[in-house]
Amino acid sequence: MKKRLVTAFMAVAMLAGTAFAERFVMITHTQGTDPFWPVVQKGGEDAARAVGSRFDYLYAPSGDMSDMAKLIADSAATQPDGMVISLPDADALGPAIKAAVASGIPVITMNSGLESSASLGALMHVGQPEKLAGQKAGERAKSEGATNALCLNQEAFNTALVDRCDGYASSVKTRMIDVSNDVAQIQARTAAALQADPSIDALLAAGPHVCDAAAKAVDDVGASVHLSCFDLSPAVMDLIKSGKVQYTIDQQQRLQGYIPIIVLHLYNQNAGLLPGANIPSGPGFVDKSNASAVASQAGINR
Repeated sequence: MKKRLVTAFMAVAMLAGTAFAERFVMITHTQGTDPFWPVVQKGGEDAARAVGSRFDYLYAPSGDMSDMAKLIADSAATQPDGMVISLPDADALGPAIKAAVASGIPVITMNSGLESSASLGALMHVGQPEKLAGQKAGERAKSEGATNALCLNQEAFNTALVDRCDGYASSVKTRMIDVSNDVAQIQARTAAALQADPSIDALLAAGPHVCDAAAKAVDDVGASVHLSCFDLSPAVMDLIKSGKVQYTIDQQQRLQGYIPIIVLHLYNQNAGLLPGANIPSGPGFVDKSNASAVASQAGINR
């Protein structure tokens, strides 16, 4: 009898612990095709495991901002203990984020939307300053001989990617083109643009799958161009090692998933404890000089 009582008590205690565990929701703007986002998701899962919380990772496969806004609103209605939201389009997503904040949910933005984060009521932002990252990429491209570039943007609605292109353009003459998120379309549109203008001598790919497809397009048309990219993946690391890509900008996406969950946990458990500022996760360069050291982390932790 005593053993049964002890067992029952332990079961109740476990249930109570489960009932009072924190639950965090992360919503990002991926369509499920970009190798960048599984690393972000892993970061969130790792952090939730570290603090003993439940973690839900959500995205709208359509890529439509109205669908993402609805996902934010629906998730907020479940009253999680915190939300982490990427913010590629403040006009489309802002009202849903403001409503979540107004309902008492602490929100941290990540990856995109640094400039709009505070005005929507978010506690802070975790990510790289995108225009600065683009500027650094452009400065280096110019120093390596780039004069006339295309910036390949897979998400024309995403202010972060536009900022990357604009920053790059501050050093190198640049035209931004919408290549879509479909790798076949990226390859075809890039090849067509290179064939249409033989004076193009540089490409900036705004994402890792774009980088891979752009390299194939360069091979398809036999062009000689300076190719630089954003973010890491195993394919990008192989392209750097082979010399087809000069460098990529690393924004450490695992940190973009990991840090917000830790911060939300500390905020909830320690009377609103917060870092004193936004947390920049990048930019940093990965090239042949450090590719070997970083390669094992690509697609896993970076």
